[in-house]
Amino acid sequence: MAVTVTAVETGSYGARAGVLAGDELLSVNGHEICDVLDYRFFIQAKKLSLTVRRGDETLTLHVRKGSELSDIGLDFGSYLMDRQQVCKNKCIFCFVDQMPCGLRDTLYVKDDDARMSFLFGSYITLTGLSEREVQRIIDLHIEPINVSVHTMNPALRVKMMGNPHAGESLALLGRFADAGVAMNTQLVLCPGINDGDELRFSLDELSKLAPAVKSVAAVPVGLTKYREGLPALRTYTGAEAAAVLDIIDEFNAHFAWYHGGEKLAYASDEFYLLAGRDLPAADAYGGFPQLENGVGLCALLKAEFIAALDEEPARDVHREISLATGEAARPLMDELVRAACDKFSGLCVHVYTVRNAFFGPTVTVAGLLTGADIASQLGGKPLGGELLIPRVSLRSEGDCFLDGMTVEELSATLGVPVTANRNDGQSFLAALLGQDASNL
Repeated sequence: MAVTVTAVETGSYGARAGVLAGDELLSVNGHEICDVLDYRFFIQAKKLSLTVRRGDETLTLHVRKGSELSDIGLDFGSYLMDRQQVCKNKCIFCFVDQMPCGLRDTLYVKDDDARMSFLFGSYITLTGLSEREVQRIIDLHIEPINVSVHTMNPALRVKMMGNPHAGESLALLGRFADAGVAMNTQLVLCPGINDGDELRFSLDELSKLAPAVKSVAAVPVGLTKYREGLPALRTYTGAEAAAVLDIIDEFNAHFAWYHGGEKLAYASDEFYLLAGRDLPAADAYGGFPQLENGVGLCALLKAEFIAALDEEPARDVHREISLATGEAARPLMDELVRAACDKFSGLCVHVYTVRNAFFGPTVTVAGLLTGADIASQLGGKPLGGELLIPRVSLRSEGDCFLDGMTVEELSATLGVPVTANRNDGQSFLAALLGQDASNL
């Protein structure tokens, strides 16, 4: 297999070696290049021999780099240099299956690509890995691999994931552990299905793979109002969420006894909010290995915000703004805004909870707010001179919400400048004060 070079950066190592746009890259130092992981790994050397095909001719071009870590300036037709691998499962809780029609095409892509897991931290199920990909992960020691486990019971995993190979693919966890490949794992918990004794079993089995398994995140199933024709599921009650937390605490106490006080399993912030329990302090999250899963986000945000607040001198700021947030984050936002207003006289912040009419009342996280819901629920309310919205509610480019409304359209509708606030405490305080985060 070959990958085509679409552009070569002027003055780069590749350009100096004679690589041209249109060349097909066959190998680097004798290693076949099939995709981005091959390329990224094998160019990590100071001396490179590139085998390229140019028309009917095969050429060997030589590169000498000043540093092993330096790029060589080649661009390819797609980031992965190959088709993105999509999910072959039919999980009973799949969020993509619960999306309404008419949204951006990319929102309906079910990603299950190991390369994306390594490069961007997404989670994979292991059911779509070929033997070549498995062996490459082991041989190149590609880590960490983030795995959606859901249950360590093979039969239950088949049932939950709608894939007859879902149970047998659990054996790959053992192969990766034996090879010393680091893994972060997640369990999407569904009431009465993979919690309770099944959760205890999964935690015990995953603990046997430590230290290769670095962390286990327990996340409650997310359900929208678009579930017609899908398996019957429900959200967690407060008592059920508390029971999950008790199981995780019990497991961690036992695990820590044998592993020098370390924790392995973490519940997402949503479980604590559902159970009505105080969130743990930031130092309880072991370096925050599962932030992308909503594990410790609130604790880290609070710790960063308080630290930044302590460094700022008290003063009069004369500023009135507004803040839109989801239902789950409202208590924390109230706490942080109150602390800021107590320190800075003249600071007035209107905090508004936006209910998720688009996806339904069971969706309470800020990352799934839509522009239309913010516009309809905040229209006519006092907004001050600026509206802050959570950056996580926008797509990666930062320009529009899930429903397609742009930040500019929301600003025009509400008649006030709209600023997307990054999800860290220092930036949040800077946004409240109308400062650039770099000034803090």
